[in-house]
Amino acid sequence: MLRAFTVRAPVIGAILRTVTLRFELIHTDRGTGGRAGVLHTSHGAVGTPAFMPVGTHGTVRALTPEEVQAAGAQIVLANTFHLALRPGAEVIARSGGLHAFMHWERPLLTDSGGYQVFSLAHLRRVADDGVWFRSPIDGLEVAFTPERVIEIEEQLGADIVMPLDVCLGYPADRAAAVEAQRRTILWARRAKDRHRRGDQALFGIVQGGFELDLRRRAADDLVALDFPGYAIGGLSVGEPKALTYDLAAAVAERLPASRPRYLMGVGSPPTVIEAVRRGIDMFDCVLPTRVGRTGTALTGAAPVNLRQARFAEDLSPIESDCPCVACRHYSRAYLRHLFKAGEMLGPRLVSLHNLTFMGRLVAAMREAICEDRFEAWSREALARYEAGRLEGDPARVAEPSGTLSRPEG
Repeated sequence: MLRAFTVRAPVIGAILRTVTLRFELIHTDRGTGGRAGVLHTSHGAVGTPAFMPVGTHGTVRALTPEEVQAAGAQIVLANTFHLALRPGAEVIARSGGLHAFMHWERPLLTDSGGYQVFSLAHLRRVADDGVWFRSPIDGLEVAFTPERVIEIEEQLGADIVMPLDVCLGYPADRAAAVEAQRRTILWARRAKDRHRRGDQALFGIVQGGFELDLRRRAADDLVALDFPGYAIGGLSVGEPKALTYDLAAAVAERLPASRPRYLMGVGSPPTVIEAVRRGIDMFDCVLPTRVGRTGTALTGAAPVNLRQARFAEDLSPIESDCPCVACRHYSRAYLRHLFKAGEMLGPRLVSLHNLTFMGRLVAAMREAICEDRFEAWSREALARYEAGRLEGDPARVAEPSGTLSRPEG
């Protein structure tokens, strides 16, 4: 049985005829490719580099919107695929759009469901027309075409929207990469032709597996289509980090300096720092909240597993200079106690700390870039993180890859 989504014209205010998103490049670091800028949207400005917490189902898991904003988040990501399945785009549209539905008044970005083309491979079939999924909720078949995805995203009303794309896992043979690159460009054209809401910015997504020439060709094709921003998808899915950085840098070089660059599904601190060095502006990942719920706290000296026995009597905060609620009021010993006792406050507090850490991290990068000291700052930060990782428990947190990076669900 095929489930059909009913998609009507957007009900969220007037449809503007000019794109309201504008990217202002403030400064490029002299020693690296690091960029500081401001992304202007109808729901406020976002300083870049920017990290986006993931709220797949319209919520950053276990946290209120007020807490997420207090942690320093300027923009949140939600997932079109999951929201279309539950509660449905019509319900959200009747609620006044996703901003009103989830009580988030700051900018929003909606991913398309392209990641689910990869992660739900056992439940889908792909053709040039689109993707057919077996719903993980009720088993019904769901049709996702490039046009249908845009129609749903127009109902949701996010400030930035992503077209349907094809993401591959690592390793991927060249034939699959060629097909992913071809289909993603085909779908980008169709999405752009269908997109009507001028108060939304539709980004193009660069795919092409792990083939440098395909990635460059995809970037050139998308730039020719003149999107207001560009995303790099299909990385951090298990490939070596050196390859991630090489491909991200090669793509960034082909993208216009006047448009924002978004590396999808990346969120470990060293990976974010390395990507900013290569000219990337925006990131999203579930890592900070996902590992936070299991007791791992992010710090400038590498992650800390608070469940370890060595913290049983440690009365110090996670980080002494952190302004988050967890660090201002609670000790490592108390946080460890919460996890050992199975209390939900522990995951909430460490998740809040981790989002605060990421907010402070990108803010520190913006400042260092604007002062032309990002080369030294990033080298020092990466060295400190590596030293802390080697001194501690090497298994306490993994770099994001495939299932770790997205989605939060």
